[in-house]
Amino acid sequence: MKILEKFPDTITIILAITVLFIGLTWVIPAGEFDRAIVNNTEKIIAGSYKHVAAVPQGIEAFLVAPIKGFISAAQIIGFVFLVGGAFAIINITGAINAGLFNVIQLSQKRPKYKVLILPFLIILFSFAGATFGLSEEILIFILITVPMAKAMGYDAIVGAAIPIVGTGVGFGGAFSNPFTIGIAQGIAQIPIFSGMEYRIFVWFVLTSVACAVITHYALKIEKNPEKSLLFGIKSDKDESNIEASDFELTGSRKIVLVALLAAIIILIYGVSNFAWYINEIAGLFLALAIFVAIIYRMPISKAVDAFVDGAKDMMTAALVIGLAKGLLIISQDGKIIDTILNSIVTITQNTAPAISAVCIFFFQSFLNFFIPSGSGQASLTMPIIIPICDVSGISRQMAVLTFQLGDGLTNLIIPTSGVTMGALTLAKIPYSKWFKWMLPRMLVFLIASMLLLLPPLFLFKW
Repeated sequence: MKILEKFPDTITIILAITVLFIGLTWVIPAGEFDRAIVNNTEKIIAGSYKHVAAVPQGIEAFLVAPIKGFISAAQIIGFVFLVGGAFAIINITGAINAGLFNVIQLSQKRPKYKVLILPFLIILFSFAGATFGLSEEILIFILITVPMAKAMGYDAIVGAAIPIVGTGVGFGGAFSNPFTIGIAQGIAQIPIFSGMEYRIFVWFVLTSVACAVITHYALKIEKNPEKSLLFGIKSDKDESNIEASDFELTGSRKIVLVALLAAIIILIYGVSNFAWYINEIAGLFLALAIFVAIIYRMPISKAVDAFVDGAKDMMTAALVIGLAKGLLIISQDGKIIDTILNSIVTITQNTAPAISAVCIFFFQSFLNFFIPSGSGQASLTMPIIIPICDVSGISRQMAVLTFQLGDGLTNLIIPTSGVTMGALTLAKIPYSKWFKWMLPRMLVFLIASMLLLLPPLFLFKW
């Protein structure tokens, strides 16, 4: 995996694209679409493209674009910092980890229900990914689910797939994830978490597929262990080094979990009935964090430190959002973004919306290999994809759906996903074995995703 260690990080890639875009301003003819404000949303007018005088960019644009990007994306960046800090306060209570740990413990104590245990745990991880963006936190559960799977007669792949695939399909079918849906819809200038009804259906379908493919494999190797892709591979003795006392579901932790669930319900209600946007949602998470700190009798200094640490963890995401916005500003100042859009529109203008939507989905999936950050990819691609959708007869809700499906699902197999690679390392699963196991199942997820893009285009106007 040494080659992966040399793979450039997201910020390096965006800076390289920035240089590329500056170069393109000297090559691509300048042009503009006319724009109009429709329902408080800026949209380009189809067929209005025209050539204008060239405005090539240079070193000054490279140096100034980042600060312009941060100013332009200030609200979204502030949202990321505040929500990241709020969730850090919730996380240090250990409530989420304790809840999941106790569910897993219950599965070990009652093996006669084990046929239901795998789907239940997958649904649990998927729900966490779909609602509050559980991601890096799954690494600790690898140390629990892998030994559990082996004790139940399965293999390490099943144990690793529970949290990896579970959270992955949760991200792909997210309906209230503030770090993907929240940012993407904010950039798309549509109500935050709108279209939730169909997204819940998408989540249900993808989660059901995940339950089916993992359970099918688990039952197959339970009946015949030689069918395991890891059969014959020696592994070290499993030592999770996790004390059950660290995950005791205390009264305070139960209240925290109830408060988190209540916040999600309030969020859904507020968005649906009062058109809540970024400001209100950030305020809700802050209120939740304050409530949790009080219930958990957390010293102010500890709560503040946790909030700051959580905000620090979002620094890379914030930088990516600002730099990505700066990249867009360079292309706009250089008058080439509309020329690029016009070229893509020319290619797709006689293409059915369904084909265009599928093409955008695969574009997002491909780009995820280079930018596996959900918030970063949203910031980089949504400003480009949205105008294409506008003139191709595809709604902005569809633009967000293609983004979330392309971003969430391919993280399950790409070697540039830090969470997936870290989880496989902890589970002692060679990437080659995981790739072989995941590839046919990835094809199932891709087919399911393409089919899920069709109903909003044909059955109802979204």
